[in-house]
Amino acid sequence: MNAPTLIHWTDADGTAREARWGALGGQPVPRKVVPADDRMPADTAYKLACEGTALLWQGDFQNARHLLQALGRRLDQHGRRPKAGARGGPASERQTPSSQGLTPDAAREAFHLHRQQQGHRARILGMLLLPFGADHNVPLRRAPDVRQACLEAHGAVDTPYVAPLRELLGLIGAHEWRKKGVDIPALKGRIHTHHGVFSPVRGEYVDLVAKAPLPATDLAFDIGTGSAVLAAVLARRGVRRIVATDLSPQALDCARDNLQRLGLADQVELLWADLFPPGQAPLVVCNPPWLPAKPVSTIEQAVYDPDSRMLRGFLAGLRAHLAPGGEGWLVISDLAEHLGLRTRAELLGWIEAGGLQVIDRLDIRPRHPKASDMGDPLHAARAAEVTSLWRLGAARS
Repeated sequence: MNAPTLIHWTDADGTAREARWGALGGQPVPRKVVPADDRMPADTAYKLACEGTALLWQGDFQNARHLLQALGRRLDQHGRRPKAGARGGPASERQTPSSQGLTPDAAREAFHLHRQQQGHRARILGMLLLPFGADHNVPLRRAPDVRQACLEAHGAVDTPYVAPLRELLGLIGAHEWRKKGVDIPALKGRIHTHHGVFSPVRGEYVDLVAKAPLPATDLAFDIGTGSAVLAAVLARRGVRRIVATDLSPQALDCARDNLQRLGLADQVELLWADLFPPGQAPLVVCNPPWLPAKPVSTIEQAVYDPDSRMLRGFLAGLRAHLAPGGEGWLVISDLAEHLGLRTRAELLGWIEAGGLQVIDRLDIRPRHPKASDMGDPLHAARAAEVTSLWRLGAARS
């Protein structure tokens, strides 16, 4: 096992301290850490965070939350200021994806700029740190009991650690979603997602799998099952046996939990595998990440797939795992095409190169709030987005 990564700081009295670095989202250990408490002004905190200095909070927990909100407001204010020298003039005068249609190159540039801004915001807000005990408690005044939320994400630990407040708030939100679950009408039940597993809050892709004509009901493969929502839908539709795969142990644990809750554990076999299980099936379903970009956290791996690795791997290997006359269902959005990250010609080329042909395509428009949010920097692409279920079969020789 690798030795734990340590974070170091010096207390106000000059005592050198260290603790395990407990960030889960891939944030590197800050090089410089200073203690902070209720006396630190928000402007000072913002300046230090922008300079790369992390703030280890030692004051009131609720005041730490207020400070985090203040940092967010300052990021918003600085983001709205005109920036001289930008292409076409000040940032306030530049056209955005929400103001007009964009060429593929401009859409791609807008997407990467948006990702850079998201990354910058995450870095700054991630500089406000909290101490945690070995039982996941936060030893600060007015701190809530977060032990169960942290246990679900970190597992059991045996040493104190330090992690960002922003990440903790995300763990609390994930814990609440896990308890509440997401209602899936096609299941007549709910899916409860664990931390780090994508939640099926966008139900249109689930509806496509619930309505597409089944080629057979004896066996199906679900590639990259995640929360097991699609495997569960197939089981509810009468598919007698499903083999569901995933590379993530967290996803497989989440899938197992959901299948047991829904009473479908006997119909679905879970398997740790990179894409396909052994053998062939008359139906192979895959809902890969939709955008070919680099994820910066575990949860983003369900959305971002560098160089479309999973999509291309599925299309390249599908034919070998299709039973004679079988179908592969590729469930994917065309958002990448509207963002200039992938072309329809590339997708069709990968289908053809895999020895496959398109039998049919079922389309549905998105219903999520961002599709109609004019303030979203990627509104033009989101408004044009279509989610499709591609029914693929082996090409005729």
